[in-house]
Amino acid sequence: MSLSFDVHPDPSPATAEERAAVLAAPGFGRHFTDHMAVATWTVEDGWGDAKVVPYGAESFHPASAVFHYAQEVFEGLKAYRHADDSIWLFRPEANAQRMIDSAERLALPTLPVEDFVASIEALVRQDTAWVPAGGGEDSLYIRPFTIAHEDFLGVRPARTVRYYCIASPSGPYFAGGAEPVDFWVSRHYTRAAPGGTGAAKCGGNYAASLAGQEEAYAHGCPQVLFLDAAQLRYIEEFGGMNCFLVTRDGRLHTPELTGTILPGVTRRSILELARERGLDPVEEHIEVDDMLARVRSGEITEAFACGTAAVVAPVRAFKDGDEEYVVGDGTSGPVTMGFRQTLLDIQYGRVADPHGWMRKVC
Repeated sequence: MSLSFDVHPDPSPATAEERAAVLAAPGFGRHFTDHMAVATWTVEDGWGDAKVVPYGAESFHPASAVFHYAQEVFEGLKAYRHADDSIWLFRPEANAQRMIDSAERLALPTLPVEDFVASIEALVRQDTAWVPAGGGEDSLYIRPFTIAHEDFLGVRPARTVRYYCIASPSGPYFAGGAEPVDFWVSRHYTRAAPGGTGAAKCGGNYAASLAGQEEAYAHGCPQVLFLDAAQLRYIEEFGGMNCFLVTRDGRLHTPELTGTILPGVTRRSILELARERGLDPVEEHIEVDDMLARVRSGEITEAFACGTAAVVAPVRAFKDGDEEYVVGDGTSGPVTMGFRQTLLDIQYGRVADPHGWMRKVC
């Protein structure tokens, strides 16, 4: 039986003035809407107690399993306001399926696709006033997550689990928008190992990436490129984003999914768009030293990161130790910007959606 998310309105929501002040300069992930969706799973009864309630702090027991064993998964997607004031989601079913895959890897109960989407739609409909205007790149960032919620210190899957969905009005992920940025090649830290949780969207993967990210900051780079854990030989993904390379012969290269890389929804969308743009998409193992040599020779003409939060972020240069490898002429390339503009135009309803990726909420 599908869940029905009953709405319990916040008796003291933000005022119109407070909301307008946030929407004028939302930043990213700093402010939250008036409500959140919640549901509870127990080993005896499955999913239930689904509702939309006032956003606020929750009480957790210090022995709650999520604190001790990091049994949790999450997703990230956005709601977009179109010119006619309607509100849409981009490929929410793909996020729902990825969360199912992540939950299975973390031994958590899976929330069915229809319930995942229903929770988001119920929350967005309740908090439509928080969805920014669509004239620029502002959107409502949506964060569904599932956590172990049993107060028990034994090492086993939790028998009580909580699902939440919260929302945050947000601007561009990078302050510079589409300005190219530098990426640090981490030769020391890795993100995920074969057989591990690299293909799952779980907090532990991001925690493991933070030391590498700090290393990048220390070298003047806002982002990091991780290599494989087994040999430190092949490129895998950026900190929280997938990686693409454009070569002079019209090919679009990206590391293949081998269980250590998150299968991004934006990555998947770009691969589907590539052939329409006359590019030959290639998923393969990419040796880091070979990649850097091809950047230096000019064979790789563009590089970019992609993900829900950043959409598409151009790479200006890779920094490896004391060496700097500038991609192309160091500016945002036409292929990169073409993908970025196409995705944004589809998401904000400025062009037709021939793939049926957008889902109308209200």
